[in-house]
Amino acid sequence: MAHEPGYPAHWEADVVLRDGVPAHLRPIGPPDAEALQEFHTGQSERSVYLRFFAPMARLSEADLVRFTHVDHRDRVALVVVVPRDGREQIIAVGRFDRVSPTTAEVAFTVADAHQGRGLGSVLLEHLAAIARELGLEEFTAEVLPQNGAMLAVFREAGYEVTQELDDGLVTVRVDLDPGERSREVMADREHRAEARSMRALWEARRVLVVGPGVPEGLDARRARAVLAAQLAAPGTGPEVTVLGVAGELGEDVRLRTAATIDDVAGPVDLAVVALPGPGVLSAVPSLARLGVRTLVVLSAGFAEEGPEGLERQRELLRTAHRAGMRVIGPESFGVARPGEEAPLSLTLAARSPLPGGVGLFCQSAAVAARLLDDATARGIGVSQFLSAGNRADVSGNDVMQFWADDPTTAVAALSLESIGNPRKFVRVARRLARVKPVVVTTAGRSGQVVPPGHAVRVTSAPRRLLEEMLRQSGVLRVASTAELLDVAQLLATQPVPRGRRVGVVASSHSLAALVVENAAAAGLVVTRPAVVLAEDAPAERVRATLTEACAWPEVDALVVAHVPTVPAAHGPDVAGALARAASLADLTVVACVHPLVGVCSELTARAADGAERTVPAYRSPSDAVAALGHAARYATWLESDDGAWVRPTGTDLARAARLVDTLLGDATAADGAAGLELDDSALAELLGSVGLPGPRPAGDDGVACVLRASEDRLFGPVVSFGVAGDASELLGDVAYGIAPLTTGDVARLVRTVRAAPRLFGYRGSPPLDVSALEDVVGRLAVLADALPELALLELDVTVREHGLVVTRARARLGPPDRRDGPARALPPT
Repeated sequence: MAHEPGYPAHWEADVVLRDGVPAHLRPIGPPDAEALQEFHTGQSERSVYLRFFAPMARLSEADLVRFTHVDHRDRVALVVVVPRDGREQIIAVGRFDRVSPTTAEVAFTVADAHQGRGLGSVLLEHLAAIARELGLEEFTAEVLPQNGAMLAVFREAGYEVTQELDDGLVTVRVDLDPGERSREVMADREHRAEARSMRALWEARRVLVVGPGVPEGLDARRARAVLAAQLAAPGTGPEVTVLGVAGELGEDVRLRTAATIDDVAGPVDLAVVALPGPGVLSAVPSLARLGVRTLVVLSAGFAEEGPEGLERQRELLRTAHRAGMRVIGPESFGVARPGEEAPLSLTLAARSPLPGGVGLFCQSAAVAARLLDDATARGIGVSQFLSAGNRADVSGNDVMQFWADDPTTAVAALSLESIGNPRKFVRVARRLARVKPVVVTTAGRSGQVVPPGHAVRVTSAPRRLLEEMLRQSGVLRVASTAELLDVAQLLATQPVPRGRRVGVVASSHSLAALVVENAAAAGLVVTRPAVVLAEDAPAERVRATLTEACAWPEVDALVVAHVPTVPAAHGPDVAGALARAASLADLTVVACVHPLVGVCSELTARAADGAERTVPAYRSPSDAVAALGHAARYATWLESDDGAWVRPTGTDLARAARLVDTLLGDATAADGAAGLELDDSALAELLGSVGLPGPRPAGDDGVACVLRASEDRLFGPVVSFGVAGDASELLGDVAYGIAPLTTGDVARLVRTVRAAPRLFGYRGSPPLDVSALEDVVGRLAVLADALPELALLELDVTVREHGLVVTRARARLGPPDRRDGPARALPPT
């Protein structure tokens, strides 16, 4: 059913269910009466009784009208639908009816055939989000005690829930304030569902490759290239069926042919399609009948071709999602999962990637071609590779969700041209970075080269907010794809360094001095004099020196730079000696041993536990040291304490939301914005709703600071902190974070600015009450996170030895842009 006026478009969403299969969720409408009756009559007598507390063979006409005619304010109902016989089939229904200004009665039911797919949880997440949007604070429900499934949905949602048994019914009350526990529950469900949807791709055993059926043209070459890559991959790959690929295919036991899609013997797990845009769209229904879970679109002809192509891309997503498919592309370079057991090598690359521990993600095919080729040339092994192309559906967030639990992936490496959903990226990347390193390169400083078909959300935030966002997430940002591979190969082959202390062995004094200088620039500390191991040193000395260096107790990492100035046919085996010494050490070791580059057999040796260990080789000592510097920064982040999500006491966010609704409703400004100034009682009430004091004079003592919360169209709620003064403003000495914040985020925000020493006893002055400052920052972040209507809230504060004073406050409200919320949803089509 197309979106009708009367409810916000964002209430409609594609969602990934517990089994990793997408489905469509939307508000109900009058045209759904027949489908609702079919849903009801298809239920078992027990399911009907649990929902209505009585037998009911059919819904009456009055019930159908009542259930399908809702006002989208006091009465809201959602359905989850899938396609069947050319129309939509309802598989779950959820609704709430307002019974007081802040309370609504909620109910939901799931088709018997679709129990266990997490539909009740999805409905509750979205109903709760809509309810909060409409000013509701609590759900109530009356449930039969034997309806364990519905009671479990409430109990496991993470909200504060109370239950009371009275007169044979369980009365459930759900506090809709999304606390820390409910956020964790929803994030965990989102993680498991999206990871499972990616697992369907990587575990595909039956593949269909569809070409255009002609020998010439770019799509024909794409189809042949993908097929050739798969057939050339070592190991026993999946069973491949091919149609429409002209030319000599060769003989392979894994290869089958078909004249049309309808001739293919299903089921099929993965389809790779290289057809003109309209052809891709027309193939989706047939692919759905084969049970395809993932569709890789290599071809163009979509959003990059203007409005007509954009609508074609949107229709592709709508059709695919409703049929239970995830889409990679359009204009993808392909996907790969190297390995001996059922390897996938469905890419346009001339060489199959090597198996290993680096997960690789990129967007455009042009970047993918070079990235994958460079990784293979360096000997860097890949666990999985995915090119998202236009990133219409599957994105870096999806693969990061999978990598978090994937034992074959040691490092996540992503080349991002844009970040479509920064708030979700922070949530997903932060979770991943706690268990394995995440390395990212972005397009330019802004990282926002938006692919075709995506709305350009102009950000007013400074460019370094992206850097702060990545740092907040524990992500290592590098400058190029070359450096991406530099860092990834280190973290995939060596342990994360224990700290920043470094030892140096070099083949000359000048080279040693260069390494020491580079180490300082990378934030490393050389804790002992560099050792010079001459390029003509005898083999025994080489072996002894490197063995000793790998056992130095006062260093956490070792840099070995051996660059011969004169080629020697029989010079010392520095690579072999280093490999053997490093395999017995617990240091992090990097090397520049010419002419070796990458992950080389010459620098690989077997450790005492029997596992092979490789010292990564770099083109130059500066590349080696730079990669080591990134690894050391990751170690520092791992040691930091995130703390808990900021949840200050004495806050009433529901009161704040009601106040904002009233103010926006009364606003008369032409642009729909409402400004609140210093003497406005409404501003004092807004501050008071989160326990912030109103403005008053401060006196002469203390340090003045500026705190801001603003709603950015791209990043969402941005919180900033800086010490007041011309120097700070001119130098841009401001720290940023994206709400919600943890207590650790708040502490780092206050301490990151260069003027922070003024708060901690600078030049003999007494230390100030930083804990009071952090409390105010936390309350500001909580308010900004709860109210997307809060376009700006700026506080001037003076921090004293004991406490602080708010000296000035100003705020601006405006109609909210759509932002990522806790309820799971795929990118809108």
